Amino acid sequence: MIWRTALLLVLAWALGFVFFLFSLGKPLDARKTDAIVVLTGGGGRIDRGLAVLRAGDAKRMLVSGVDPDVRPVELAVQFKIDRKLMACCIDLGWQAVDTRSNADETAQWVQRHGFKSVRLVTTDWHMPRARMELASAIGGDVDVIGDGVRSGPNSPGWRILLREYHKFLVRRIALWTGAG
Repeated sequence: MIWRTALLLVLAWALGFVFFLFSLGKPLDARKTDAIVVLTGGGGRIDRGLAVLRAGDAKRMLVSGVDPDVRPVELAVQFKIDRKLMACCIDLGWQAVDTRSNADETAQWVQRHGFKSVRLVTTDWHMPRARMELASAIGGDVDVIGDGVRSGPNSPGWRILLREYHKFLVRRIALWTGAG
């Protein structure tokens, strides 16, 4: 009986991992949304968000999880953002320190602006958990659309994928059970 239960658990874990691999974020084509949220922490994310904003596919962008020492002018210089775009359309969030607090910070920003659709920009391997956290924090009234930034030709490695899958599982269980 114990072996059968253990085998079923291992099988469920493995099938879940396969589904997780199929849910990794992919780049989104030109699709309009009300807003963009970029989660800091990976290369190419802010560039991707800016490209979408400049293309007119969204009205406003939040960069969530910005280091408290970074000022808007520094970000503008680093990413070659003109003053007008920075002033009208880009908000920096300094409160978030992890994916869960990114979701909380973003949910407050979305509610404040009354957006109904959000393009989530993060690295491909981070997308399943980030999207789950954001959808949970925002609720069902806002459409969260993933726009994955490719992590590179040889990455993510198995170590990153397995670690992220386990984080995903823990948060999924916590959300299902109401444990936060």
